[in-house]
Amino acid sequence: MASLRLENGTTLTDLAAIAPELAPLNIQLSHWAVGDDATVQELLQKAALGDEEKEQVLVGVDRYFEQMKAEAGYTSRDLIVIHPEVPGLDVMLAKFDKIHTHADDEVRYIVEGEGIFGFVRPDGSQVELTVQAEEYINVPAGTEHWFYLTAAKRIKAVRYFIGTDGWVPEYTGTAIAFRDSAAV
Repeated sequence: MASLRLENGTTLTDLAAIAPELAPLNIQLSHWAVGDDATVQELLQKAALGDEEKEQVLVGVDRYFEQMKAEAGYTSRDLIVIHPEVPGLDVMLAKFDKIHTHADDEVRYIVEGEGIFGFVRPDGSQVELTVQAEEYINVPAGTEHWFYLTAAKRIKAVRYFIGTDGWVPEYTGTAIAFRDSAAV
């Protein structure tokens, strides 16, 4: 279940309460069931996945991709699998733990694990949203945000793309007001 932490320390866990806090940023947050396909569930329990296994997971949840292709013109998707044994993990994650924007929407469907998106709201305040399995998030292009993993350093997320050109982080120089004490 998603949780949103405000700068004043308040934590919200109900999607109905979180939505108005994210509304000024036009962030979409939804619950998407992974389903009960035994093969997909077994693969999601593994730390690392090979390319064929990743494709099996993607096919298992492609009903969402088909909908996104039809409604919003998405053209591709992949599955990113992050766990503590990924070579160069800290270097890879350091690209996204500073406030940045993207020229395209950042669209993720978390199928296992969890991570934290931080956002700078239009009034300059900041919030941190922990996303977990079976949660879909769309961060609109140009939104100041950052991302890091929780202490478990595990996440499997489907990334959806209209194109990949706009996904390079553009750092804004804005300082992060707070960090979750559980983060690394």
